Amino acid sequence: MKTIKRILPVLLIMFMAQVVMANDTAPKVIEMDGTNQMKFTVTNIEAQPGQEITVKLTTVSDFPKAAMAHNFVLLTADADVTAVARASAKASDNEYIPADMKDQIIAYTGLAGGGETVEVTFTAPEEPGDYEYICSFPGHFAGGMKGVLTVK
Repeated sequence: MKTIKRILPVLLIMFMAQVVMANDTAPKVIEMDGTNQMKFTVTNIEAQPGQEITVKLTTVSDFPKAAMAHNFVLLTADADVTAVARASAKASDNEYIPADMKDQIIAYTGLAGGGETVEVTFTAPEEPGDYEYICSFPGHFAGGMKGVLTVK
């Protein structure tokens, strides 16, 4: 009986530690909408270095997908955002992700038309700093569809 009384608290502590660790490893989930006004409803995301993040993007629109679709494209800290956006406009065959500039892209989703949701899970960069994300559908970045992931 004494042995059980000594072991029980240890087992309880081990169980609680596993529960806490399991919660620490779950991805941080960010849900956002893309609107007809060419805006993300979430324009600032904070993360810790190496933190796993899932972004779920829903397009809120009644327009056809060919006219109004959105994606989430997270760029490296040293990416030329304007150049990526310009090249994206010519990459319609690849859902507006320029294949020759993927070295400047950390993560991206496919395109979501009205009522559709797309998602991507990625690991935040280890290097603290600001990382821009954009919608690469033609004209959307120029229209202000962008945000910042801050790693700190």
